[in-house]
Amino acid sequence: MSKEGKIVVLSAPSGCGKSTIIHELLEGERPLPLEFSVSATNRSPRPGETDGVSYHFLTTEAFRDAVAANSFVEWEEVYPGRFYGTLRSEIDRKTAAGQNVILDIDVKGAINVKRLYGDRALTVFIAPPSVAELRRRLEARATDTPEVIDQRVGKAEYEISFAPQFDRRVVNDSLGQAVAEARAVIEKHLGL
Repeated sequence: MSKEGKIVVLSAPSGCGKSTIIHELLEGERPLPLEFSVSATNRSPRPGETDGVSYHFLTTEAFRDAVAANSFVEWEEVYPGRFYGTLRSEIDRKTAAGQNVILDIDVKGAINVKRLYGDRALTVFIAPPSVAELRRRLEARATDTPEVIDQRVGKAEYEISFAPQFDRRVVNDSLGQAVAEARAVIEKHLGL
């Protein structure tokens, strides 16, 4: 029987480089033995998306039934009527097969995964060097209106308040250093 896999959760406010860090950990020069957890959603597949690869595409009724059956480790109504979540079966299937799983989810979801899986799960919060620097980065992207940037910064301040509940906090002041720090803590968790 194979050894049970472990779980790694990365959370961060928008604009902190979480997706870039995850990409480096999975696809960079030294990829870690992690499988990305495929989320579920009730939205329709976009061209080129595959069920079970891009997302687990569920009907709204099936998503609501899964919520009622407590089938998610975390879920959220991201936009009115648009749901996303992580199925417990997705994590359990992969970890039972000996695979280590990485999740890219929000702070509340990360705390819930930690509560459910205990020491099998490592939660890592990717933080900006400061809220002012985060604002500067979002403004430099030039993709959002000032009002949207204000909303993102406000949400970031809220999310940062959860950082003390995470196992580790990595400040992304320098991307290379943040990737190295995240790699080191994950390698230790995985016993590499």
